Amino acid sequence: IADYYNVKERLVVDIAHLAEIGGSCLTDNKIEVPKADLDNKYIPVSYVPFRNANILSVAVSWAEVLKASIIYIGAVEEDSSGYPDCRRSFFDAFEKVILIGTKLGTNIKIMTPLISLSKKEIIEKGKSLNAPLHLTWSCYKREDVPCGECDSCALRKRGFDLAEADDPIL
Repeated sequence: IADYYNVKERLVVDIAHLAEIGGSCLTDNKIEVPKADLDNKYIPVSYVPFRNANILSVAVSWAEVLKASIIYIGAVEEDSSGYPDCRRSFFDAFEKVILIGTKLGTNIKIMTPLISLSKKEIIEKGKSLNAPLHLTWSCYKREDVPCGECDSCALRKRGFDLAEADDPIL
């Protein structure tokens, strides 16, 4: 997506330590990716412990160096029933950590423009903006073609169906 938008300055960071920590079917090959259960009210095995905090820590470090004032993250609260680090309250708390943990005068805000949108609304917004939805990926199980069976594939399918749109990766 960065290539699509011709982003010149970017930072690619290895987060392999999340695989070493494990605890999730997304980071540990010994944990099977389950079939979709969109009615599950418990934290699913796809939850990567404190992943967004890890990602944000790197982003905040770079933002402070660049003297940037905003970090954008595509978290969706619809996912928060299972992912505690996808709630706006998490990002509000993290902003307090930024304020305390960076040098004086640093004022970095975390923007979550998708946080309160449903998958349907995200797809509709993406289509209205001519976003490269063909470059987006959701599947938890595969990296070549979507499995169509995991929670993420099911949420994506439901979103495209409700938006009455064709999924460009299918």
